[in-house]
Amino acid sequence: MRLLLADSSALHRAGLRTVLTGSGTEGGAELVVAGEAADGAEAVELARRLLPDVLVADVALPRMDGAAVARAIVAARLPVPVLALTAHDGDEELMELLGAGATGYLCKDAPPEELSTAIRAVAAGGAVITPQVLARALPRFVAAASTTGAGKVVDLRSLTGREREVLMHVARGHTNAEIAEVLRVSETTVKTHVGHMLAKLRLRDRTQAVVLAYETGLVKPGG
Repeated sequence: MRLLLADSSALHRAGLRTVLTGSGTEGGAELVVAGEAADGAEAVELARRLLPDVLVADVALPRMDGAAVARAIVAARLPVPVLALTAHDGDEELMELLGAGATGYLCKDAPPEELSTAIRAVAAGGAVITPQVLARALPRFVAAASTTGAGKVVDLRSLTGREREVLMHVARGHTNAEIAEVLRVSETTVKTHVGHMLAKLRLRDRTQAVVLAYETGLVKPGG
C-alpha cells in the first residue's frame, strides 16, 4: 500500500514514516511511503503524479491546509482518499474537512495501531472518524447539511433493497471488504452497489452518504 505523507515538519514526517513502515508496527511492511510533501500545494501535485493509495495529511499545512487539499483532490477527480491528522480535535474543523471531501479524521496522538488500521480502512473505501469526535459533532454536521440542502428532495425509494442495505453499512463506517463479508458477496459487487447508490442519490462520496443516512433517519447515532 503506497502512502503520501504531508506535514510541514520533516521530523514529524520521519516519525510517521518510521511508525508506519518500521518493524514496530504490526503489518508495517505492507505500507510503503511513496512520497512526502512539506505543504498542501506540493501534496496535491504529488497526489497527481504518484496516485498513492492514501494521502496522510496534517490539517495545518502551509500554502493549502488539509481541507483545501481535500477539495483540490476531489475537484481533480483523483482516486486518492485523504486521511487528515489533527492536533486540535475541533467540531468546526471536522465539519470543514468532511465537507471538503476528506474520508478520514484522526487525532495526531492516536496509537500507531489505530493509525495503521485507519489507513487500511480508508484505502479499502471506508470512512474513519475518531469515534468520540463523531459522536459529539455529528448532530451539528447533519443540521448544517439539512440547512444547506434545504429544498433538496432525497427519495431513498430509488434504491434497491441491497443498495439501501449497503448505504446503512457505509453509514456505520464499514469498509467494502467488511460489507462483502457480511452480505456474502464479492468486494467488486459491493463497489458496484456503492457506485449505483451514490449515483442515484447524486452524492459525491461516501462521506456525503454517511451524512444523508443520518439526516434521513435511516441510521441513528448509536444504532
